[in-house]
Amino acid sequence: MDFELSDEQQLIRSSAREFCDREIAPFARDWDRSETMDRAIVAKLAALGWLGAALPEEHGGLGLDAVSYALIAEELGRADSSVRGIVSVSIGLVGKTIARFGTDAQRRRWLPGLCSGAALGCYALTEPGAGSDPASLVTRGERDGSEWVLSGSKLFITLGTWAAFALVFARTGGDGARGITCFVVPTDSPGFEARKVEGKLGLRAQDTAELHLDGVRVADENRLGAEGEGFKVAMSALDNGRISLAAGCVGIAQGCLDACLAYTRERHQFGKPLAAFQLVQELIAEIAVEADAARLLTWRAAALADAGRPHTLESSVAKYHASETAVRAANAAVQVHGGYGYVDEYPVGKYLRDARVTTLYEGTSQIQKLIIGRALTGESAFV
Repeated sequence: MDFELSDEQQLIRSSAREFCDREIAPFARDWDRSETMDRAIVAKLAALGWLGAALPEEHGGLGLDAVSYALIAEELGRADSSVRGIVSVSIGLVGKTIARFGTDAQRRRWLPGLCSGAALGCYALTEPGAGSDPASLVTRGERDGSEWVLSGSKLFITLGTWAAFALVFARTGGDGARGITCFVVPTDSPGFEARKVEGKLGLRAQDTAELHLDGVRVADENRLGAEGEGFKVAMSALDNGRISLAAGCVGIAQGCLDACLAYTRERHQFGKPLAAFQLVQELIAEIAVEADAARLLTWRAAALADAGRPHTLESSVAKYHASETAVRAANAAVQVHGGYGYVDEYPVGKYLRDARVTTLYEGTSQIQKLIIGRALTGESAFV
């Protein structure tokens, strides 16, 4: 498969880097320190069309292919993973899911607001007792005439307090995956409460929330997909989300490489630049090679998505390798920077903190291994 970028994709990449270097990177440290983000960044992302980058043009999106979208996610990851999460969740997990499983009326109702930045969406799957095993979720959805009554809690929900609506997965039938249904729930609904999660190790500026639903009423027309097929909807969303997450991890690794190259050229020890030492070059070479491998795995998954071909396995491979690469790259970058890597004067410490969670959400590295193992052996370790 040929991964040479087109002229248009090269332009998207360079434009994305220019924007991120100007509008995001200079503020990332202060946002991280304060655990807040200037919400004006949402309007700036929307003005570029990035909040609808991979969504259909007829609903206000740019209709970009998955590889181009991955290029944007990579640059966002290099600048600040907290901002990357805004785009990845609102587009990859929410917008693309509505575009695929929604009715025409639902697409017309929800997608234009996402694309324009007038509304953000969040993806409410994880619960306090259901993380790696989403089929065991306990949030309930009870039918009441033409409405559903939802009750339960969700945890670690990106954009939970910023979002205008949430994709909420609730149990409407029996136990297991077949009893789950997905609903689009406005966050201003009576009984819906979002509480910010604070004190995170990384992604400190990103909005993360715990959601509580206490008898929230939702019209049946807000049901996304067929009753009982919510697990299918959720897993499809994760296939897409893992591509943009992998791309963001590549951005972290690339950012670590860029930082190491700049630092080792200017820093001198024993009468010569750090870049001249063999063991320093070894660390830099390992970051570069692993980042490039992660990038190509991500582009492969994106290219398969563009071709309309199954990509569950490839998305898991890309997410697993890229997230682990980001952690290793950031750890090596801190080592290269020595004591300076341990303070936030340089970006590598933040890269390490932000990278660490990528091996946990949208499926831990261990879950990715089981998905890969199931595809290779034909045997499921999940049952």
